[in-house]
Parts: sequence; C-alpha cells; structure tokens
Amino acid sequence: MELVDAHDHLQDGRFAGKQDDLVADAVRTGVVRLVVNGTGESDWPAVADLARRHPQVVPSFGCHPWYLGRRTPDWRGRLERFIDTAPGSAVGEIGLDRWMLENPDRWRARMARTAGIPVAATEIPPSMTDQEEAFVWQLRVAAARDVPASIHCLDAWGRMFELLRDGPRPARGFLLHSYGGPAEMVAPLAGLGACFGFPGYFLHERKARQREVFRAVPPDRLLIETDAPDQSLPDALVTHPLADPADGRTVNHPANLAAVYRGHAGFTGEPVERLAARVRRNFMQLFGV
Repeated sequence: MELVDAHDHLQDGRFAGKQDDLVADAVRTGVVRLVVNGTGESDWPAVADLARRHPQVVPSFGCHPWYLGRRTPDWRGRLERFIDTAPGSAVGEIGLDRWMLENPDRWRARMARTAGIPVAATEIPPSMTDQEEAFVWQLRVAAARDVPASIHCLDAWGRMFELLRDGPRPARGFLLHSYGGPAEMVAPLAGLGACFGFPGYFLHERKARQREVFRAVPPDRLLIETDAPDQSLPDALVTHPLADPADGRTVNHPANLAAVYRGHAGFTGEPVERLAARVRRNFMQLFGV
C-alpha cells in the first residue's frame, strides 16, 4: 500500500531534530507523501528545508490563527515568497478558531506546550476580525495560484462556511484538516470543494460522534492524516511510540499513519487496501503530486 499523510507538522521542535529518522521510519511503513504544514513565519524555513531534503514532503506555508499575534509587518510578502519558491507548495495551516477566544487560559497553556515558546499571562488571542482578515487573504493567495489550502476550524463552522462560500477558493479544492464539524455541513462544504481529513485521534472511544460524521463524507473527498506530533492515537493502536524529550509527554510519530488507515477501515468495514488506493487518488486530485 502507498500511504499519504494529508496533514502533519514534521518541522515541530518536539521532534528534537530527529526528522530524518522519522521520515525514514514512515517510508518503511509505506508512506509516500507527507504534507508538512507551517504555522507561522518562525517555522516556514524549516518546512522548506524538509521539502528540499525529502522528496516525500509536500510543503505548505500559512499563518495559523493561534500565531497571528506574532506576525511581522512583512508576513504577507514572506508567505508569498515561500509559496512561490518551494515547488509544489500548498497554503496552510490557516483558519478560524473561536475556541481560543472562549478559553484564553487553556490557549496560552497549549501554546506554551506545543510551540515551545514563552507565552505571557497578558497575551490575548487574536480577535475574530483579525482571524477572518488573515484567513480570507491567505485563501485568496491559494485561489490565485490554484494550490490547495489546509484549513483549521474550531467552533466557527457557520462563519467558515460563509467565508468559503462568498470568497475566493482554489479551484482544485481545500482540506478541512481534522474535520470536527457536524454531519449536516459535509454535503454543503463538499459542494464548495472540501476534502475532509480524518486523524487518528478520532479513534479514541470518546470520539464516536466524530467518527460517525465521517460516514457522511463522499468517497472521493476523504483524506487521512496524523497531525503529528499532535492528535495521538489510542495507546493500543500506536505502532511507533515516541515521547517529547523535554517533558516526556506523548508525541505522535508520522509512521503511525498506517494505524490510522487500519482504524478507519475497521469502523467502516472497508478493506484497508481499497481504502488506501482511494485515499491516494483523492490526495493526488487535491495536491497534484
């Protein structure tokens, strides 16, 4: 089987410089493509470097809503330069996040843990106005180049739909990373060009509702992702355990992708080989690689 990871963050510092080994491990399990998503100006160079060194890496550059407050005045120009100089680039991770506005303390704690950067107690999440402006501009960049966009959304599905419906969208489509919206929105979003990313995290027993939503996803719009180093699978399904050397917390290895495929096939009853072939076709249609 040839496996494709539609969304991860291989550049993340929690991998402690072991990215070459992680890619080698993933390739040995059948992974042929990994879309590596930048989240802000500080990690775009690392994403570009990974793509130069590993032909399996599809680079994606974007400003994630969590990090909008850390933009420089030239962030737009820098983003366009990275996209235009890294062959096969996508735009992402971009999006909207109302959750962090309603949970600022938890947002700051997660920022500090996952990004490995100091977060002041006075730092506030970007407003929805700022998020929407940055999201629409980045979506316009993707549409102008007709490259796919990888989109994050938390607690803002209604507004996300409106912006996608009314604004420019890449003709080839876009990925709704780790889709957590309702089943009722799947068909309208698919009509706008959406693909839907299924992460291993949804295989936890408590995520039964999210798994059921994916039964509504059209067969030609499903993609599989790890979101490594985040969204770890249930312990019993992990094939490549990994820990953050800084604090010992569990880190999701990209080579766990095969286990995500098997988990999805297990709850739908589809043979995993057929699932893998279908997802690869969907991936090629969206990312064109």
